[in-house]
Amino acid sequence: MTPETLRRVAAALMGQAGLRGEMKIESLAGGANNQVFRLSAGGLSALLKAYFQHPDDPRNRLETEYRFLTFAWRSGVHRVPQPLACDPEHRVALYEYVEGRPIAPGEVSQGLVRQALDFYHELNGHRREADAADLPLASEAYFTLAAHLRGVEERVLRLAKLDAAGDVGREAARFVGEELTEAWARVATATRHGVRQLGLQLEQEIAPEARCLSPSDFGFHNAILEPGGRLRFVDFEYAGWDDPAKLVCDFFCQEAVPVPAAHHEWFAGEVVRDLPAPGAQRERIGLLLPVYRIKWCCILLNDFLPLARDRRRFTQSAEGEQARRATQLDKARRALQRAART
Repeated sequence: MTPETLRRVAAALMGQAGLRGEMKIESLAGGANNQVFRLSAGGLSALLKAYFQHPDDPRNRLETEYRFLTFAWRSGVHRVPQPLACDPEHRVALYEYVEGRPIAPGEVSQGLVRQALDFYHELNGHRREADAADLPLASEAYFTLAAHLRGVEERVLRLAKLDAAGDVGREAARFVGEELTEAWARVATATRHGVRQLGLQLEQEIAPEARCLSPSDFGFHNAILEPGGRLRFVDFEYAGWDDPAKLVCDFFCQEAVPVPAAHHEWFAGEVVRDLPAPGAQRERIGLLLPVYRIKWCCILLNDFLPLARDRRRFTQSAEGEQARRATQLDKARRALQRAART
């Protein structure tokens, strides 16, 4: 999108949202998947988001996020930005601009985890409402243990075809071929053994009433702490109906703002407390946590895949690509080491 088109589309959306006056556009750093801008007019601000689209990733990020946030706001759940206006043709949407700061690694406390749980419960308090049924499945929403295993298997196999150019690329290829692949084989075998020991079925699908509404990429890396101490959660491009075990595992496996393992037991218990057969849900979480540790090692290596490269170019964050890849490879190594110790 050209700067002229961006300004025209932004002005139209600001008008739809009732924000008048001379408009100022400020590009914001930090968008990993999309371009984000702060729009100011008449003493008020809003956030403009231009969504990435790629032939190899046909997900409609704008539609998913805007629908989910609209549902949340109509349900009285305001721990998320208010959706203001959208332009599907140009893949652009306007949201409330949330004032605050990101959560720093090492800052996660029981109080912040409690706020995350409160958000989850507020959202799922409306899961039986009629319009909730119209929400899509979350990205990579798997409802059988076998499907979870297949999803991670596919990620590991994709990495076997990573860009091995340069010293960092060759080292990443060696890490995937010799360490990650072997670790995944051990985890997959142990998980299948655990399933048999517990008397579960790999292909048994969890019932619709045992599913949850999930931000999908749920964690403190997607949260803003307001000056008054309230958390607001952002980035719902992958949101929808999901397996609660996936929500818990992702929450504790994401690497950007780690959640201390000391909070795992009570967090998992709180997530499943109002779902059918909470004991069985906890067993599934225990089985899948090692699987998701491998998944997040794979996610850390996405920069070595073509899709991530094109996404970085879209967000204009491709500078220092080799240094970023080296950093991500180091993070993946350390994540795999931690996974081996747990």
